[in-house]
Amino acid sequence: MKTHMTSASGVISLLDEPDEQLKVFALEKLNKIVDVFWAEIAEAVVKIEVLYESHDFRCRDLAALVASKVYYHLGAYEDSLKYALGALNLFDVTDTSEYVSTIKAKCMDQYTKTQVINAETQDDAKMMDTRLEAIVNRMFQRCFDDKQYKQVVGIALETRRIDMFEKAILESDDPSAMLAYSLKVCLSHIMSRHFRNDVLRVLTELYMRLKSPDYISVCQCYIFLDDHQSVANILEKLIKGNEESQLKALQIAFDLYESATQQFLQEVQNWLRQVAPAPLPSMKTEEEKQVAPSVENKEEKMEVDEEKSAEAAAPAPASPSLTEDQKDLQEKIVKLYTILGGENTIKLHLDFLIRNNKTDSLILKNTKDAVRNSLCHSATVIANSFMHCGTTCDQFLRDNLEWLARATNWAKFTATASLGVIHKGHEKDVLNFMSTYLPKDSSPGSTYSEGGGLYALGLIHANHGGEITNYLLSQLKEATNEMVRHGGCLGLGLAAMGTAQQDIFEQLRINLYQDDAVTGEAAGLAMGLVMLGTKNDAAIHDMLVYAQDTQHEKILRGLSVGIALTMYGRMEEADELVKTLSQDKDPILRWSGMYTLAMAYCGSGNNQAIRKLLHIAVSDVNDDVRRVAVTSLGFLLFRTPEKCPQVVSLLSESYNPHVRFGAAMALGIACAGTGLKEALTLLEPMTNDPVNYVRQGALIASALVLIQQNEITCPKVTHFRQLYTKVITDKHDDVMAKFGAILAQGILDAGGRNVTISLQSRTGHTNMEAVVGMLVFCQYWFWYPLTHFLSLAFKPTCIIGLNSNLLMPKVQFRSNAKPSTFAYPPHLEEKKDKTKEKVKTAVLSITAKQKKKEAEKKEKEEKMDVDEETSDEPEKKTAKTEKKEEKKEVVKEKKEEGKEGKEEKKEEEKEKKPEANFELLDNPARVMRAQLRMITMPDSSRYTSVKDVTSGGIIMLHNRKPDDLEDLVEPIAAGGPKVEEESEPEPPEPFEWTED
Repeated sequence: MKTHMTSASGVISLLDEPDEQLKVFALEKLNKIVDVFWAEIAEAVVKIEVLYESHDFRCRDLAALVASKVYYHLGAYEDSLKYALGALNLFDVTDTSEYVSTIKAKCMDQYTKTQVINAETQDDAKMMDTRLEAIVNRMFQRCFDDKQYKQVVGIALETRRIDMFEKAILESDDPSAMLAYSLKVCLSHIMSRHFRNDVLRVLTELYMRLKSPDYISVCQCYIFLDDHQSVANILEKLIKGNEESQLKALQIAFDLYESATQQFLQEVQNWLRQVAPAPLPSMKTEEEKQVAPSVENKEEKMEVDEEKSAEAAAPAPASPSLTEDQKDLQEKIVKLYTILGGENTIKLHLDFLIRNNKTDSLILKNTKDAVRNSLCHSATVIANSFMHCGTTCDQFLRDNLEWLARATNWAKFTATASLGVIHKGHEKDVLNFMSTYLPKDSSPGSTYSEGGGLYALGLIHANHGGEITNYLLSQLKEATNEMVRHGGCLGLGLAAMGTAQQDIFEQLRINLYQDDAVTGEAAGLAMGLVMLGTKNDAAIHDMLVYAQDTQHEKILRGLSVGIALTMYGRMEEADELVKTLSQDKDPILRWSGMYTLAMAYCGSGNNQAIRKLLHIAVSDVNDDVRRVAVTSLGFLLFRTPEKCPQVVSLLSESYNPHVRFGAAMALGIACAGTGLKEALTLLEPMTNDPVNYVRQGALIASALVLIQQNEITCPKVTHFRQLYTKVITDKHDDVMAKFGAILAQGILDAGGRNVTISLQSRTGHTNMEAVVGMLVFCQYWFWYPLTHFLSLAFKPTCIIGLNSNLLMPKVQFRSNAKPSTFAYPPHLEEKKDKTKEKVKTAVLSITAKQKKKEAEKKEKEEKMDVDEETSDEPEKKTAKTEKKEEKKEVVKEKKEEGKEGKEEKKEEEKEKKPEANFELLDNPARVMRAQLRMITMPDSSRYTSVKDVTSGGIIMLHNRKPDDLEDLVEPIAAGGPKVEEESEPEPPEPFEWTED
């Protein structure tokens, strides 16, 4: 008969026995029953500790294990871990019990903490407990035995064990897949910039060891490492290889332009200049050499200078000394050089947006007819520019010139600058078609238009300045009034973004030191744009000192955003500056600290940064600081948008309206283009908020989330479209809410319904241009002209296939989804007013009555003796005939309605026919972000892609039939004003030809 123990006192008493064997027996028994009788054993834990500390006792490890379990049950995890380490091999890491799992986690935390401290503070390094390391090594070995390589990668990165990280990749069954996974984990989870660089160097080495190295991924690693030399070496190697290698080099060049900064690209271009057999052509294009004929003295001088420099930098004619191989190499390097310059990408995206423009002009028309004040007028102009961003279609403005002329002062500045959004990327002949709005010596025009014109040039050339920076720099030097300087500073900052050119920075600083509020605001912002992500100590010091001294709030705001931009992507390197700013007594500098934190840790999801922002959001005494702190959460969480609603859900219900506005913007930024239901669930009640600027923020944020969504991908989109229309057309609604609704309409259908907003590029990098655009767009709260910066965040959703000559062949991509799933939303239809016809018939019947009555009176007067009975008859007859006529009309209308209903039913029946499960898309194809994973190349296709088509963007295609003639896509002309444009004569009226 089996007996059950009711107490451990008998076993505990054996610990007091002098015989060692009895003590060992007691410990073995206690180890088995400790999970049940731990409370009793806890009273004797001191005796167990004494046995462990006695060097003469042969089972010290067993004593340590029992003590560890007792302390675990007592909740003293640190003591439990200490004794578990003393248990050595008796602590079984393969056990799945709760005790072992908890101690392993504590062990890992302790080991990770020590490793991180040792890595970051090498001077004051802590000694690592060898027993702790032994347990971690056993955990690694167990993962290797179970072939859990992804788990090893995660633990290795967390514990800073590069050796185990490398071993996991090399021992895995599919090293290339493990490398791709490791790169993804590295970019999304490693918070330390220094350690991330170490991991990326290991990854590049491992990539290069593969039988067929993945040069595309290697170059992405080198962008993060800022190693332009290695990228240049790879490009040089590939371009000298076979046709496949050359296509890969061109693909890398396109990916580089999408992911790298201007400064990085210029360094790679400089290296290509050195290795080219002959001098490479200047960066100047023919279009940029042309200057508007109407711009006289000043620009003629500029033309002469340009011609001289063009002659100096022009490509030297092919030297007779060049061999055929060298000529061939020169041609290939020129291709690479122009791709890195960005001309090809910009032209291709422009072509795609013009070709696929599906803007619904009726939305704009209805909005224009509904608005009645200057603020909503400006909002409509901005919404128009968003809707036509990059399409070069300014038809709406040309059709409504009288309405547009209502814009005065800064509204005129904003309206002129909107042309830069519409013509974004349209760099060809830019000075000619913008000449009307640019400063001239001969006939001074409106200073607001001239300032807006310079700002527009910057928007057209954003992050791709080239030679236009020289033009903008000269205009800024010669500008004499604040409006032109303001536009000039913004334009120059946009064009020279991230170049860190000292001469441009100096000129902006001169404008800042003039202590003019309007000029200083733009100059401070532009200085940050030029020094974007450089962490230039001298520049930051100058900006911070001036910000602390100035009395102008506008200048202080401009500098605050500028300072934040200099720390873009610097992660922990910005901590000191953030601490300084967040402790300043000036609230504007405190919110600058919040933006600096957001820019430094942009897209990292860093927990410490999120914790700090949340703390400031609920503790700071200033509303602006709290609003900015909550908004900044969006910049940290955009890589994991599903987390943002969880973080800001309580803040969206805050008593403080500024915090609620910040929560709405954070959702808009983090969840942009995702159509995330959880985000919309939080935003929907905020569109009915009692505070109007909260409604404004919620309306704008909802459009950011819903951009490019249709009824199938996100059913809520119809409700929000109707909501925008309702707010705009309601005469009694507040102007601030209307402003938000009008902007929301523009954002929702941006770029002819062919662009989305994404703060990360297709290659996984943080999209610098988009982040900057979104950050400055948020400053519309203070200054409406900055709304145009959102255009920087608009990215075409396309796949563009190119052959080796960088031309678009006629090729199709297969989308394995129903065509309706990702179709364009339907256009609005003008309502036909049927009531007018009824009104006309009613008028006619009344007039008929009247005429008949008048006729009867005349008859009465003529005859004089008419019976009353006979006189009543015609009235009855007329009444009867009228009723019959009315009945006939009603019957006719019903018949017509019946016919229309039948026609509609027939149309519906046609629509109900089974829809295909796939769709073939012509090159260049509109492919939404969610659609990319469903894209493949048809099996029968003549072309194969150099990289996976599911990544989207510009993809190089390998021609499997090079001997056959290629069928190419016809290029399409850009819109906008043409030089000496003549109106087309109207066609003659229809006529019949006779020979007489």
